[in-house]
Amino acid sequence: MKITGTRSCMRVHMDDRRIVKIDGELVVGGFVAESKSIKEWEHPAGVPIDEKTKLYIIQKVLEKSAKDTSYLKITFE
Repeated sequence: MKITGTRSCMRVHMDDRRIVKIDGELVVGGFVAESKSIKEWEHPAGVPIDEKTKLYIIQKVLEKSAKDTSYLKITFE
C-alpha cells in the first residue's frame, strides 16, 4: 500500500492496484480524512466500495500511519 496526497485529499494505492481517493484536510501534524468520502474506487473508475471494504481500507491506512514514521498522523472522522 502506498499513500499519496495533497492538502485536501489522499489517494490510497492498494497492493492489488486499486486506488481510492479520500477527501480530507491537512492539519498541523497530520491529515484528517473524511470516511464518508469513501464511496467508489478511482481505479477501476466508478466501482462502488462496500462497507466491509471501506472498513478494511480505513484499518490499513491507520495501521500504516501508526507504524511508518515517514507518514503524517492520519485520523478519520
